[in-house]
Amino acid sequence: MVIVLVLLLGLGGVGLAQWYLWRRLVRDVSAPGGWYRRAGTVLAVVLPLLSVGALVGGRLLPLDVERWFAWPGFLWLALMLYLVLALVVGEAVRPLLMRWPRRPDGVPDGVPDGAADGAPGAASDAAGRTAPDGAAADPGRRLLVARSVAVAAGGAAAMVVGTGMYGVLSGPALKQVTVPLARLPRRAHGYRIAVVSDIHLGPILGRAHTQRIVDTINRAQPDLIAIVGDLVDGTVPELGPAALPLAQLRSRDGAFFVTGNHEYFSGAAPWVEFVRELGVHPLENARTELPWFDLAGVNDIQGTAEGQGPDYAKALGDRDRGRTAVLLAHQPVTIHQTVRYGVDLQLSGHTHGGQLWPGNYLAELANPTVAGLERYGDTQLYVTRGAGAWGPPVRVGAPSDITIVTLASSAA
Repeated sequence: MVIVLVLLLGLGGVGLAQWYLWRRLVRDVSAPGGWYRRAGTVLAVVLPLLSVGALVGGRLLPLDVERWFAWPGFLWLALMLYLVLALVVGEAVRPLLMRWPRRPDGVPDGVPDGAADGAPGAASDAAGRTAPDGAAADPGRRLLVARSVAVAAGGAAAMVVGTGMYGVLSGPALKQVTVPLARLPRRAHGYRIAVVSDIHLGPILGRAHTQRIVDTINRAQPDLIAIVGDLVDGTVPELGPAALPLAQLRSRDGAFFVTGNHEYFSGAAPWVEFVRELGVHPLENARTELPWFDLAGVNDIQGTAEGQGPDYAKALGDRDRGRTAVLLAHQPVTIHQTVRYGVDLQLSGHTHGGQLWPGNYLAELANPTVAGLERYGDTQLYVTRGAGAWGPPVRVGAPSDITIVTLASSAA
């Protein structure tokens, strides 16, 4: 019932946003019956339908068909967000534009001579209505202001979305973070882990995206590679070829993988076996003891519904607590369970750093840490913003990254 209510509220909000955009970008700037009004009205109906097709297509349509909905549908969601934000700013500017500049006689520039209605600063429209200073009653001025605000909002939204899309499609940046660990042996000082999450291979991001990520990691020459979930949005038959470059990953101690919530939407078990065939080691509620520390991984909490959720006791219950422990867990919300098991460092993703500003504020409501390094008791949590994007291939205020986490020993 709650899910249905949230869905209805979401659809209502999107519908209201679409109506607002149609009013400000179509109705207010065009004449009734004109080609622009007709075309804008059609787009106001078609674009939201494409967005719905993009959102549900992954579960109903083959990947090749889904792409036809994904590109326009997801991009419209991003454009819609920033068009609404830009137009809201425009609402504050609109009254100023209606009253500026003025002619020396006090009548707003744009009001034709003779429009003044006997009293200085008053004007009437064709119906004889008057308005203070003649500003609001001048249809020519209203149209000019409406078009100016619409063009400015459209340009700003297009620039923001275009820049954010370029950032995603050009590949993630390499980020460096040093994490001091009190129990880390001196001989492990400077150990480097490449942390990558939320690659989100799907109808938009494919094999070229994977190759960019693999090349970036290999150039960094890490000691170990950690893929912390949400690799794919689709099945192995559909997206297996897009993931093949993962077989090229190179590091001294190998590459490891834990599931994210999207793996369970796509079929987690086949993907676990597929990445194993590529030479990436899945950690399904399991632990491997490296010479310098214990590396453990737990399944994502989304797997609980399938009886495959996180099992901390299995992964960490019998370990030597005198050794340093690093845990791979997709969602940051598991940090409090991690603290209870005496883990030194948890590496997570999932949040995308909010992906689309101001989404970071919403992400903060659901996650203890949205991005970066924070301490919880004796445990530190590092959350990467991820290397891809879900939905719109756009990031604003939350650039994608691959993080090289360098472990530092207090004894060094």
